[in-house]
Amino acid sequence: MSVIATAKGVQISPRKVTVVAALVRGQTVEDALTILKYTPRRAAIPVRKAIESAKANADYNHNYKPDTLRIVEISVTPGKRLKRFKPAARGRALPFQIKSSHIRVIVDGEKRQPKKPIAAKEVAAAAVSTDKDSTKEKA
Repeated sequence: MSVIATAKGVQISPRKVTVVAALVRGQTVEDALTILKYTPRRAAIPVRKAIESAKANADYNHNYKPDTLRIVEISVTPGKRLKRFKPAARGRALPFQIKSSHIRVIVDGEKRQPKKPIAAKEVAAAAVSTDKDSTKEKA
């Protein structure tokens, strides 16, 4: 089972974000974060945040080992476009659009072994033994 993280409504053109996403496609998460740390593009910041979010989701919610995670898929799709007008000469108005994008990261790796639950008898025995020790110290 893979783990998904999305960053929606990033106010950078999808064409610019796709260039940065292509740098880390198929890499391990640690390598991808190192690459993005030294990438001098504005789009590297939201891509890095999306990958960090996927890593945290895998670690805390799905019990994956963080050092074994690999980027299976990273996709950038166009988001909403804000339509605006720029004033021009002779009272004209020139239309332009502010583009946004959605970043979707899918990571997969090795799961941790589930911890065995402590038997109810052992927990009760431990609680009773600590109660006896505390009463002896008070006396």
